[in-house]
Amino acid sequence: MGHCHDNNINIKVKDGEKKLVLVGNPNVGKSVFFNKLTGLYVDVSNFPGTTVDISYGRYKDYVVMDTPGVYGVSSFNEEETVARDVILFGDVILNVVDAVHLDRDLFLTKQLIDMGKPMLIALNLMDDVRRNGLKIDVVKLEELLGVPVIPTTAIKGEGMDAVLNSIGKAKVGNRNPRLIEKIQSYLDKVDNEAEALLVLEDDETVAERHEIEISGQRDEIYRERRREVDEIVGYTVVETSNGASLRTKIGRWMLNPITGIPMLAITLYIMYKIIGIFVAGTIVGITEETIMEGMYRPFIEGLVGGFVNPETFLGSVLIGEFGILTMAPIYILGLLLPLIVGFYVLMAVLEDSGYLPRIAALVDRSLTAMGLNGKAIIPMILGFGCVTMATMTTRILGTKREKIIATVLLGLAIPCSAQLGVIAGLISQLGAFYTMVYVISIFIVFVVVGTILNKLMPGESSQLLIDLPPIRIPQLKNVILKTVQKTWMFLKEATPLFILGALLISFMQYTNILVAIQNAVAPITVGLLELPKETATAFIMGIIRRDFGAAGLTSISMTPVQVLVSLVVMTLFVPCIAAIMVMFKERGYKDALLIWLGSFVVAFLTGGIIAFIL
Repeated sequence: MGHCHDNNINIKVKDGEKKLVLVGNPNVGKSVFFNKLTGLYVDVSNFPGTTVDISYGRYKDYVVMDTPGVYGVSSFNEEETVARDVILFGDVILNVVDAVHLDRDLFLTKQLIDMGKPMLIALNLMDDVRRNGLKIDVVKLEELLGVPVIPTTAIKGEGMDAVLNSIGKAKVGNRNPRLIEKIQSYLDKVDNEAEALLVLEDDETVAERHEIEISGQRDEIYRERRREVDEIVGYTVVETSNGASLRTKIGRWMLNPITGIPMLAITLYIMYKIIGIFVAGTIVGITEETIMEGMYRPFIEGLVGGFVNPETFLGSVLIGEFGILTMAPIYILGLLLPLIVGFYVLMAVLEDSGYLPRIAALVDRSLTAMGLNGKAIIPMILGFGCVTMATMTTRILGTKREKIIATVLLGLAIPCSAQLGVIAGLISQLGAFYTMVYVISIFIVFVVVGTILNKLMPGESSQLLIDLPPIRIPQLKNVILKTVQKTWMFLKEATPLFILGALLISFMQYTNILVAIQNAVAPITVGLLELPKETATAFIMGIIRRDFGAAGLTSISMTPVQVLVSLVVMTLFVPCIAAIMVMFKERGYKDALLIWLGSFVVAFLTGGIIAFIL
């Protein structure tokens, strides 16, 4: 009797026994297969140096080992590290695949095949395939992969015996010929072909184990594997209407541009009516004007004013126009909090219903030209509620260049709901022509700037890899939980930045720096934009709060063209002080400064062009 000392896997293996490893994505039903194979006699061993347990048992002359659910074999997290080392330890692989999501699961399958280990596939959840109106050519799939493929519905026991009887028929699949050549060049440096593949895919742990350098070919290999998977799915999976449920059909309509774009337009319109009109108008009117301005401000000014003279610097900082006890809480609790809660409720509904990832898939191709993938639509939608919150949400994007491009576009071309309400009120008075010019101007800037950044910025953006869950009715508990968690996270991160912004603006006002800036900007507004000098004050106020700036234009006498130019500049102008603070925190000093200064140039240049043309 012996056991494996390599990779710290302390599982006893009797002489003549083979090691059968179960591998699959999360939630594909591996545990049902494991229980069928091992029965009641199961041991659990903690993988050294991790919090992950490995279950193992026996079936005939096999030691059967389960692995954590993973999307790939590497060392990005503890689960992948454990799965990788157990797979390297194994002799035969039983890959459990979700038949409904072959485009996702086959990426792992192809990686396992490229490792050169004998394997077979349990094509599980076939009942869901029928329910989703799909048809899979299993014979063709087996031919393309080169390994046995057995259709199963594990939870009902369908196909389980066929899997058990096919374990002895496991074989090495159809590997990528170009990859085999690269693997051969590493075989004198590592123990086997599987390790050679992992070194090629830049697995630093395996490379360090053999004291060799990683190859830097991961992205190239992953792109080629993704292409192979898409090709296989295209050959083997067909969508039909036979047996498809209404929810499945609705999910498909959401992805089809002919039906999906109108559905998205209706969804965005409903969101605008709820957030831009009801929350930003009615709810904020109560929370900001009635409660915070009407009740809180007089109370706090009277309370603090009894101890501190409001005319002093300390009084200005505490309870002045932009004080940390006046503007900051009024802005956060009166204006932002209702908008944030409203937006997160809607986002939770979209996410829990399964619609949000379909929106990302629908717009993915459109955003590719701007160096983004479909995930970027999430911060873009959030930006119409609050650009500060949306800038934080760019964390979901895969690469630094994507985060920078998204941050630029958010700061430039996405007006927040508070600003949008004021802009809508002003632009609607000018008529359809000026409204159309405004919308087209902002859209052109959005597309042109995004495209230029995509061409100029080094590196490549990530592809959209996203699960499409089934369409379902959102659960109230999930919606409330997600809303509370994300709202609290936003307040915890943003509140210190608002306080810092209030301190900065109070200092600038008390020292007359604000007036100096207004005078410095005036020549540009009058000379280039052909606007009244007073609009410089509105632009400066727009930095403090975007809707303050837009609202400040209402008191200035201007022609329709001047109103249009000022609104375009105001939209493209730098975001509010809170968004600027978050931008510096998220993107770093250098990148944020470039974004900030660049927005000045784009805003004034675009406004100047419109003023010249009209």
